[in-house]
Amino acid sequence: MSSMRGPVHLPAQLPGVSPAGGANQVRVRAYNERLVLSLVRLHGAQSKADIARRTGLSAQTVSVIMRVLEKEGLLSRGEPIRGRVGQPSVPMRLNPDAVYSFGVKMGRRSADLVLMDFVGKIRMQLHVTYAYPLPDLFLDFIVSGIQELESRLSEDERSRIAGVGIAAPFELWNWEEEVGSPKGAMDVWRDYDLHAEVAANLPYPVYLQNDATSACGAELVFGIGPQHPDFVYFFIGSFIGGGIVLNSAIFSGRTGTAGAIGPLPVRGKNGETLQLLEVASIFVLENMLRERGIDPEPLWYSADDWIDFGEPLELWIQDTAKALAQGIVAAASIIDFSAAVIDGGFPAWVRERIVQATIYEADRLDLQGVVMPDIIEGAVGAHARAIGGASLPIFARYLTDQNVLFKEVENAEGT
Repeated sequence: MSSMRGPVHLPAQLPGVSPAGGANQVRVRAYNERLVLSLVRLHGAQSKADIARRTGLSAQTVSVIMRVLEKEGLLSRGEPIRGRVGQPSVPMRLNPDAVYSFGVKMGRRSADLVLMDFVGKIRMQLHVTYAYPLPDLFLDFIVSGIQELESRLSEDERSRIAGVGIAAPFELWNWEEEVGSPKGAMDVWRDYDLHAEVAANLPYPVYLQNDATSACGAELVFGIGPQHPDFVYFFIGSFIGGGIVLNSAIFSGRTGTAGAIGPLPVRGKNGETLQLLEVASIFVLENMLRERGIDPEPLWYSADDWIDFGEPLELWIQDTAKALAQGIVAAASIIDFSAAVIDGGFPAWVRERIVQATIYEADRLDLQGVVMPDIIEGAVGAHARAIGGASLPIFARYLTDQNVLFKEVENAEGT
């Protein structure tokens, strides 16, 4: 969990529970509490009867669990729903103020720090831009930024911080030429233990995950996940990345790199074979602007406030759409996803244009034998990576599975 060399996995073991001794009563209760929180997060406000029906737990067990979660402030009561017979049903929902977490997105041109609440809303955020990322700069941004955001919180609010989640690209040294850094400047990342350095400077648990995987997790939990249990995800940042969701869980594969998306081979304008990231990445647009004498810096000031760069932006969107369409067809040829989700570090109006252009380009391809997924916009938006990072401490501490697995069980009492 402590290097920049590959994916980082959250603890599979529940906090405070010894792996020895089997499924004892404490362990079962801890699991069931997490299960209830997971189901409320997935389905929205739920009554005790709803939870009992979805889990197979007895009404008495559910009542005890939900009383405990309400007492701890994790769940709050909604307005009673009166039926024809018996006592009114009281839906219970997640309390947004119950838990906070810090999320950090480290990009190749900018970084974001957010404070997120228990339901995925960003409460506060900071942003910084740079020519290329260096460890000392990034560490200082995290530590000083968290201190600044903490100063705006009350003591009680600070006591509810679950941890810090970092969403960062792996193997940064491989992209030295593309980010325009001096030769050898990025080699410092080869032996830099980002997790350990951040953890040594902060009083909170620290988690680290790939940036695109984190964005995919945010989309699964806070975006289109409840409607689409299987989807392929594309996030267009400085370099495009992505993820795969199967049965409402992120599929990371044997080595943790499944769904990387960027290396997918696509056909270029002249029939040459390129990797998807060589076409559908923001650094390509940056170079196109620079070649035309247009300052590309506004790309990195704020992902929500791009200006319309005119012709080069439209050309980039068209090229990106053609490459994405090929990538989606390739993915759909392997797994019949219900959706292909496109999002990125840009405003909603850019995302809409890319999605519409991709739908058009996909319709022009040979789709014989391919069951095409719905090509749709991501629901989380430009801050998906930071939100995904902020979700990591919450997933580890309060939910049922480190891969955000929200499967309903036949009988959780026997777990």
